[in-house]
Order: sequence, then structure tokens, then C-alpha cells
Amino acid sequence: MCMSMKVLLCISGASGVIYGYRLLKALSEMENVEPYLVVSEAARGIMDLELDVDPEEMKALAKTCYEPDDMGAPPASGSALYDAVVIAPCSVSTLSKVAAGIGDNLITRAAAVALKEGKKLILVPRETPLSIIHLQNMVIVSSAGGTMLPASPAFYGNPKTIEDMVDHIVGKILDSMGLENQIYPRWESDHRTSV
Repeated sequence: MCMSMKVLLCISGASGVIYGYRLLKALSEMENVEPYLVVSEAARGIMDLELDVDPEEMKALAKTCYEPDDMGAPPASGSALYDAVVIAPCSVSTLSKVAAGIGDNLITRAAAVALKEGKKLILVPRETPLSIIHLQNMVIVSSAGGTMLPASPAFYGNPKTIEDMVDHIVGKILDSMGLENQIYPRWESDHRTSV
């Protein structure tokens, strides 16, 4: 019997909600992966600006959707046994709370649970420039066992569209969870140039 991987995807209030949407879509198409979803109130407002997707369509891609203020939902407890928590995009406010151990909503609580349970936690910050405070918070989360995966797409695959650049980051997130994918072009030896 093959066990499903339980992934909690959290979309926080930063520009770049397309990263969360494309990741949710990829996870929903994978065998033996159960995607769960939390979308912050701020992220919902940003979706209206940046994403031409019906929120109900997004919800349909997840096994279950939780409200960000539902502190009694399963992701608030380590006994729910999520294999990974991904915050994509991750606002610097959310990053700061995770670094400080503040679990004041379901997203930050789920991140704290992932760290204390030794589960995979991936944060995808989408902010520039970064202050020393942001950088120090990234070091704290990384030192605690989290993975910092900034939304910084590579260009060696010659992306032609915004979706190509987004998929590079989505593929890197999937790689970090150990999920096999062919979403983005891999580095190959013929990409080398002389210096």
C-alpha cells in the first residue's frame, strides 16, 4: 500500500500569489500527493489584483481548505502528520513571525509545528530589496531546519513567458520536497560557457 504525501500549502499576503496557485495545480496533478490549502486574508486581496483565477477553482484543487483563523484545524497540531508545509509566497511579515516562533494564525502555527516536529518547511519569500532584519530572520528559520527558497528564477532555460519563470520556482519547491517533476528545464552540460 502506497501512502500519500500530505502537503499543506499556505499562501500569504505577498505579491506573487501565482507561485502558490501554480504549485497547488502541480501538486493536485501528482499521484500519491494530497494538497491542503490555507489562504490568508491579505493573499485573497492580492489574488484579486494579480491572478485571473476563480477562488472556487483554487479550492477545488485542494483536498481540504482551511480558514487562516481556524486554530483548531488539523495543521495546528503535530499529530495531523503533514509531511511538508510550504508558504508560497511568503510575506516578510510571515517570515518574521515564523522566525520569532509566533503562531498567531494557522499559517504561522503550521510553520511552527513543522519545525518542532522536524518536518519539511519551505518558505518562498518574494520581497526585494531585503533588509538586514529580513536576512537575519531567514538565517534563523534556516538554522531551525526550514528551507529558504526565494522567488528568484534562473534564466539558463531561456524562459519565454511569466509562467516559465514561475514554473522554475515551482519545480525547485517540488525538488525540495523530493517530488519528481519535469516542470522546468534542468541544467545540462551544453549550457556551459567559457569565461
